[in-house]
Amino acid sequence: MKFWGKLAALAATFCMVGAGLAVAEQPTPWALGFQSPATPVKEAMAGFHDMLLVIITLITIFVLALLAYVVLRFRADRNPNPSKTTHNTLIEVVWTVVPVLILVIVAIPSFRLLYFLDRNPDAEMTIKVVGHQWYWAYEYPDQDGIKFDSYMIQEADLKEGQKRLLEVDNRLVLPVGTTIRVLVTGNDVMHSWFIPSLGVQNYAFPGRTNETWIRLEREGVFYGQCNQICGVNHGFMPIAIEGVSKEAFQRWVGEAKKKFAHAGPAPVQIARAAE
Repeated sequence: MKFWGKLAALAATFCMVGAGLAVAEQPTPWALGFQSPATPVKEAMAGFHDMLLVIITLITIFVLALLAYVVLRFRADRNPNPSKTTHNTLIEVVWTVVPVLILVIVAIPSFRLLYFLDRNPDAEMTIKVVGHQWYWAYEYPDQDGIKFDSYMIQEADLKEGQKRLLEVDNRLVLPVGTTIRVLVTGNDVMHSWFIPSLGVQNYAFPGRTNETWIRLEREGVFYGQCNQICGVNHGFMPIAIEGVSKEAFQRWVGEAKKKFAHAGPAPVQIARAAE
């Protein structure tokens, strides 16, 4: 009973941790599952994941039951003279056809999701993302070409409440309820623009522009990082996206035009790699 009590307590802990994750837009210590979806793409990904989890759980239980049956039914004391059977046509047909059917069942929603991710809906605005060693640069072609660099805030400069290795000096500000085309490219080496709660991971290649899209469903700050090994300071180029109302976005655009109008090249800020 002591074992089962500990197991129940562990399960309750996992449930509480999972419940705490439901409102997270950033990594949370000891969290389970995905970050809370903030876009239709991420919601579709989460739904596909949940379906696969059910399928693989049923397969695991079925295989475990077969193993238990074999262990109990065909143990040595019950079968002193084991069968010499080597083939069974029906069983071989079944264990070939059933996995194929399972894969077809999985493939249909999988392809539907892939097309949904790659679909280019009628965008209401466009932003451009450029990966550098080791920071991101953003441009708003539809807002008179507003452009700025986004550097990680060094640990010594963090203010109360800011998140270590995730906060930046200039966030990418986007309006909610707006279909946004995102053009991603690189300036030097391969990077990856990865924001878990938005369901976005797009590679930034020098000399090539990749396209994706997002539509924020709620306001908030959503964090990500480059998840390609792009050099010694790979771990120091975070992404911070701030979703605001359309009215607040228009106000920000007015302020950003003044703030970044005559901004020269941003000073190079190199984070010290962990020794």
